[in-house]
Amino acid sequence: MMTVTGNAAEHPLYADLATWWPLISAPEEYTEEAATAATILNSAAIDVHEVLELGSGGGHNAVHLKKQFRLTLVDLSADMLEMSRRLNPECTHHQGDMRTLRLGRTFDAVFVHDAVAYMTTEADLRRVTETAFAHCRPGGIALFVPDHTAENFQPVTDGSVRVVQEEHRTGLFGRQVWLGLLAGAGFHAEAITERTSEDRAPRVMFIGHRLAQPTRRGRDGEAHRGRPDHARHAGRADPSGRARSARPGRRPSP
Repeated sequence: MMTVTGNAAEHPLYADLATWWPLISAPEEYTEEAATAATILNSAAIDVHEVLELGSGGGHNAVHLKKQFRLTLVDLSADMLEMSRRLNPECTHHQGDMRTLRLGRTFDAVFVHDAVAYMTTEADLRRVTETAFAHCRPGGIALFVPDHTAENFQPVTDGSVRVVQEEHRTGLFGRQVWLGLLAGAGFHAEAITERTSEDRAPRVMFIGHRLAQPTRRGRDGEAHRGRPDHARHAGRADPSGRARSARPGRRPSP
């Protein structure tokens, strides 16, 4: 399910035709993807209870994820949010743009499914990673699931009958661009390839860990966590002479 940023009314599929979504892409089709997402979200350094989903669309991932998490769902399209409210009345819903959203609070995890494909420039994608970071608690995790990266994109045409024809412009970014933007937002970033039984190529998913200690740039230009250079060098040195990486710590008790 893909939602849109900008003016949702430009795409009838997310406005007047939003009620078609259960027919086009049924919630049951998201069972495996949602289970994979839940496993990754639960790998955070803190216990994950509250999850923010950006670009939640009609709520078809949420149908499955709400069994494990308390969800806050955000989408630009009011019509898609209305469809989601019917499926997920127990979830909190907000209308907003994933590039500029600021809810004034944080969550244990942030989830961004294929709606992120509507980011067509690196500047827009950077803003989404910054939104995710701003809403992610220290020790938390953010998961991004684009349909494609520049390295694995294969053009396809789905279906042989068109009832409604629309043009959707989506972005395509390489693995290193993704990792660089996530790191620039403050995350400890990694990429993994999903395992799927579906008849499609597995997706490359991007994970951002928000560490309990902030990441900063040292005088050597490398990313470091914790104490400044002079304090770090005063401590016990790594035998290899390289800076040791720390595992994300659990969130301290209030």
